[in-house]
Amino acid sequence: MTDMPELAYATAAGGSPWTMFLLLGGMFVLMYFLMIRPQSKRRKEHQALVSSLSKGDEVVTVGGITGQVTKVEEGFVKVRVANNVELRVQKSSVGASLPKGTIKSLEDG
Repeated sequence: MTDMPELAYATAAGGSPWTMFLLLGGMFVLMYFLMIRPQSKRRKEHQALVSSLSKGDEVVTVGGITGQVTKVEEGFVKVRVANNVELRVQKSSVGASLPKGTIKSLEDG
């Protein structure tokens, strides 16, 4: 009994040593499905959005600014937010793409 104190402790505590490994494995699987997998999916969707940006797309930045893409550059896009007003923003700061005509309907409303 003194040769394997961990086994004696686990047996005295009422469980086998495999119970701890199963519990840790279950926690890892739970963390994967609740945190890692959804975040990875969101990242892939955002990368697809950023790579598909083209001139004329209507977008919303992460900061909430809406505008129309006028030029796509290497790591940036130019977004027209008003007449004669263009902002250069990083592609990664584009939060969402809007359906065509959304900006016009916002201006009319």
